[in-house]
Amino acid sequence: MAIEIKVPVFPESVTDGTILHWNRKPGDAVKRDEPLVDIETDKVVFEVPAPKDGVLEAIIEDEGAVVVSDQLIGRMREETAVTSINDEQTEAVTTPEAQLQTPFATPAARRLIEEHSLDIQAIKASGSGNRILKEDVLAVLGTAPDSEVTSATAKTPLAEDKISARQAVHSPETAGSNIERAERRVPMTRLRARIAERLQEAQQNAVILTTFNEANMQPVMELRTRYREAFEKRFGVRLGFMSFFVKAAIEGLRRFPELNASIDDTEIVYHGFFDIGIAVSSPRGLVVPILRDADRMAMADIEGQINDYANKAREGTLSMEDITGGTFTITNGGVFGSLMSTPILNPPQSGILGMHKIQPRPVVENNEVVIRPMMNLALSYDHRLVDGREAVQFLVTVKEIIEDPARLVLGV
Repeated sequence: MAIEIKVPVFPESVTDGTILHWNRKPGDAVKRDEPLVDIETDKVVFEVPAPKDGVLEAIIEDEGAVVVSDQLIGRMREETAVTSINDEQTEAVTTPEAQLQTPFATPAARRLIEEHSLDIQAIKASGSGNRILKEDVLAVLGTAPDSEVTSATAKTPLAEDKISARQAVHSPETAGSNIERAERRVPMTRLRARIAERLQEAQQNAVILTTFNEANMQPVMELRTRYREAFEKRFGVRLGFMSFFVKAAIEGLRRFPELNASIDDTEIVYHGFFDIGIAVSSPRGLVVPILRDADRMAMADIEGQINDYANKAREGTLSMEDITGGTFTITNGGVFGSLMSTPILNPPQSGILGMHKIQPRPVVENNEVVIRPMMNLALSYDHRLVDGREAVQFLVTVKEIIEDPARLVLGV
């Protein structure tokens, strides 16, 4: 029985996609729900699974083809189970079964494997469903993986096109040769192109200002130290800093709703909910998955969701729903060592909070100089909608809550 393989129906915000990679060749045996083909959009990579057990019969649209929703891209043939087989048939059947044990590589991992001509069978897969992640390949190459939570400026993480370019320039073929000024052009991934488009849009269409403050992190650090073990034992997740900042930001957004609003033509849209975006670095570039109704989430839920998103971003399995929407964004450049930055807005949002590296430094308390672990905070905002008074007071609210976390319990 012939089965058609079609492109999934894209959301309204996505018009088309590009076939990134076919995971099987015509004639290969496949299992139901096995990822057959990866389709890259300007937001995520879709995996198109096999609808049933069978054999991939034909590939209609090759890698690199631009496709739209519900377009036919291939065909497979359903096969029934064999109930009686002889020795020759046993060999014929076990061969496809052996193929099914081949681990799958995420798009980022696959590119590294192909660039370095690695044996995929020799790479230990650590991802779900026996998937080889970028980190698995980097471990073979002896390179440390990138950090995950990153800056919304999208200038720090290495997207795949940047990795390819750097490897091309510093490849063994060029090392020690007379080519000292080697360079190579590589096409932007759809995600990288979309990041560039959105950041340029933000700079051109919004009036971006940034206000700064600092927070003494000692109270939060002491609280984490005191309850870290009990928290992790009860909820099965680590207590990080991000949940404190999410809760503090939500309180600030309640007091100053302009920062949770957006401009739509000549109207201001005030959102009656708090969908907080958390900027995360993935092998393909920057993504901002959304904590929906974050005001209703407990701190353990926030930490667990962020951890899940980080894993999904690393494996390339974020869904369109995970990264669509958002009313406010938080970004943490401190994981890369940044002491200060001016985050860029995530359109159409009117505010973004930037966290930075915690660094001990002298401060004055009660007319005495003491050493405290301090973090610089930055709030970039759209001055068309948000005045300086609201922006400054929002950041003061965040500072006050971080420096006195009991305010979260008391609501003051």
